[in-house]
Amino acid sequence: MLRAFFIWLSTSRWLRALAERSAVGQRMSRRFVAGETIEDALAATRAVNRLGMSVSLDNLGENVTSPGEARRSAQLYHQLLDAIAAGELNANVSLKLTHMGLDVDEALARELVSGLVAKAAAQQGPGSQDPARAAFVRVDMEGSAYTQRTLDFVRELHRGLGQNGKSHAGRVGAVIQSYLYRSEKDVEQLLADRIRIRLCKGAYKEPPEIAFQKKSDVDANYVRLMKMLLKSGVYHGIATHDPKMIEATIAFARAEKIPPDAFEFQMLYGIRRDLQKSLVEQGWRMRVYIPFGTQWYPYFMRRLAERPANVFFLLKNLFR
Repeated sequence: MLRAFFIWLSTSRWLRALAERSAVGQRMSRRFVAGETIEDALAATRAVNRLGMSVSLDNLGENVTSPGEARRSAQLYHQLLDAIAAGELNANVSLKLTHMGLDVDEALARELVSGLVAKAAAQQGPGSQDPARAAFVRVDMEGSAYTQRTLDFVRELHRGLGQNGKSHAGRVGAVIQSYLYRSEKDVEQLLADRIRIRLCKGAYKEPPEIAFQKKSDVDANYVRLMKMLLKSGVYHGIATHDPKMIEATIAFARAEKIPPDAFEFQMLYGIRRDLQKSLVEQGWRMRVYIPFGTQWYPYFMRRLAERPANVFFLLKNLFR
């Protein structure tokens, strides 16, 4: 019930406008959002890198309504990729297609995202042969209405070549949500093209016709898909804060003699920092997803929906 309530809140335009302008809302969001500017995001990245962890940077925003907004969003990501390369940071970027104008003009979105992937493919920084450090664009997954179009986009980008002839293969990846019935088939198709995948449970409200409703079913599918990913020989991200999913992943990797550098765990900025540090100390790879920007409200509400314990943590620490 609490999860459904926060997902509903994430769609409220009135509450979003109020929260994003309020000092209290901004203060609460800073637990999970690095700040509003590129400089804030880069400072958080350097701090996380010093802890031995990689980063994925996401400028928060979705469902832009004009070509100008889409182009400005893409330009910010070009600045991010340049800053990551210039600072020799261990980081890549994540973006949403609706932030790049998918709802406005699909051809424009294709042009903008293709340009970013081409830029990533052309960059050769320290450790660029290591998939964990190579410049890379993760295309985030949104609600189920966008699933097929998003996966088609990623496949097309993965097969592409930039103007300089550099292959995009390995420089763009997808996200799979284990609560969707279709995800096993989607994983099979992506692995056939050796496309990198971030596996998560899913953060949107989806109907029983297309998605598992019980946590136990979502978890069982997550483990099934995780095993497919780890055995594929492609570098994937296992994105979860659930200790049971982490334990299952480690047990499977050890049983199958899959080395710790063959994949990475992924967690969100500000959530389970203790667990993030513990996994790194045990020799596992960790990437922290760091969001930033002024349009933080929908993301923030979905994080509260995913883990109700976050609500009590925020209330406890709000006035400290």
